[in-house]
Amino acid sequence: MTPPSRCRDGAAAPDLRRTRLAAAGAAVLTVGAGLGLRAVATGGTAKYGGDALYTVLLLTLVVLIAPRLTPLRAAGTALAASWAVEFLQLTAVPAELSRHSTAARLVLGSTFNAPDLFWYAVGAAVGWLLHSALAPSEPAGRRPF
Repeated sequence: MTPPSRCRDGAAAPDLRRTRLAAAGAAVLTVGAGLGLRAVATGGTAKYGGDALYTVLLLTLVVLIAPRLTPLRAAGTALAASWAVEFLQLTAVPAELSRHSTAARLVLGSTFNAPDLFWYAVGAAVGWLLHSALAPSEPAGRRPF
């Protein structure tokens, strides 16, 4: 049985709590950045900057849920989720849900826009770089992938 203060892989539980707390703080900052961008920018800058920040936000949520993922896996997961939501917009489901709910409109959008796929990748790359720079380094072989 694993002692309560340690995790399965030997990492101290306080380290995971610290990572989760940092991810939660980063999520709040990302939402603030998105709102700030909408307040000061218009057109493509606001739209595509928001797309990139959407993926950064998803990355912070992935780290919050699974703090042991490597920065590359967390970014890849966030990018896959962003692309999945965008491709879901090829169906009528997000548009219908968006008509009835502001939350659905914010999370799912309503219409497919191919350039969004690129900007999600930009957000994943920026998030990966930031996560890599800020994540505590571990000895080789300790972290999967």
